[in-house]
Amino acid sequence: MPYKIYVIKFQNSFLIFATFHEKKLLQMKKWLKQFATEDWIIVFAGAVILALACIFPDAMPEMPKTLKTGSDWLSAGYMFLFVLLLTMATSALMDRPLKWIFPSLLVIFSLTLAAQLIASIPAVKELGFEPVFFAVILGLLISNVFRVPDWLKSAVQSEFYIKIGIICLGSTILFGEVMKSGAYGLAQSLVVVFTVWYFAFWFGRRMRIDPEMGTMISSAVSICGVSAAIATCGVIKGDNKKLSYVISLVLIIAIPMMYLLPWLAGLMGLSEEVAGAWLGGTIDTTGAVAASGTLVGETAAKTAVIVKSSQNVLLGVAAFVISLMWSYQGKNHAEKPTAGVIWERFPKFVVGFVLASLVFSFCMDTATAKEVGTVTKGFQNTLFSVAFVCIGLETRFKDIFSKENRTPLKVFLVAQTFNIVVTLAVAWVIFGIIKPMLG
Repeated sequence: MPYKIYVIKFQNSFLIFATFHEKKLLQMKKWLKQFATEDWIIVFAGAVILALACIFPDAMPEMPKTLKTGSDWLSAGYMFLFVLLLTMATSALMDRPLKWIFPSLLVIFSLTLAAQLIASIPAVKELGFEPVFFAVILGLLISNVFRVPDWLKSAVQSEFYIKIGIICLGSTILFGEVMKSGAYGLAQSLVVVFTVWYFAFWFGRRMRIDPEMGTMISSAVSICGVSAAIATCGVIKGDNKKLSYVISLVLIIAIPMMYLLPWLAGLMGLSEEVAGAWLGGTIDTTGAVAASGTLVGETAAKTAVIVKSSQNVLLGVAAFVISLMWSYQGKNHAEKPTAGVIWERFPKFVVGFVLASLVFSFCMDTATAKEVGTVTKGFQNTLFSVAFVCIGLETRFKDIFSKENRTPLKVFLVAQTFNIVVTLAVAWVIFGIIKPMLG
């Protein structure tokens, strides 16, 4: 009898152990499965680019500014092959069709090169236009004058390229440099971002636009334009059509602002530091900020870039706050802000952005980080240009100015006007009064 009891006990113990082991195995499989999602594949792709840039900085492909020599064409070919391999490898991992990716990306990359060449024309360069503006304009011309064929849509993946570009952007944001030269810029960014975001969201609700659109517009206007809109869309799992609309607005409105704000700064007699802080806090793309600041002066350009970098630093913080807010509210107020819900909603490419910034800031000496950052910035600019061609191909003017989008357009314009006024006031107080007073 005792023998049977021992056998039964052993069997029960074995069953308990087997069940426990099976549960652990299922949990492990579930945990590993998350890394096969698009979000994590993008992070790994960005990590590969950064690792290659660190290990082989001199061997990495570089986008040429002209196509006058055979060497320039060779550089362009290497960059195309690199982007093609990146696109095909990640598409295969995400089970996307590969059939038309080569011809599709060839056309998109050719348009990117054309944008680069137009921007390098001396007369155009003098006006301060950057390649990304011509990239989106060329895409818009094709999508609005002609019909985009189905085969060309295969590599039209604007979000994909921008997200990897944002991870590369993280490697160029060094906390030590920002804190050393941009403490005032960070102070301005904190005040402006939260004030403008709240106003834009409040006004959007008053105008009865849906919360998804309102949240994306608020982030785009208050933080850092396209990057913030993409991060916010990832957090709230928003509609990609709404995201494309917001990105198109950011890029279109930024063009007149590049020239109007420096002219107004001169008209008001603002000092270069105040003018630069104003431009850096209102214009939504880093390249446009630098170009616009240059129209005022060297000090203005430097201050504008510092302020814009400070706002870029806040991208991760803002994404976390929005994920908390959205997790608590949910679409039907059904979700609670548990750690699991927040982690599930939080866009993983923002994690990549923050990690890249931390590694380059604290695990590398400043000289090396800056040297490698020059390489990664080249990839960031190329990927952004490719993405903006895609955005142009996805966008039709009749959709932007359609009746159903008039209210979001009005919200965006009012929020941007509020941003311009508030940022001017804050920049004048911090850079015109507090900084000179503290010396």
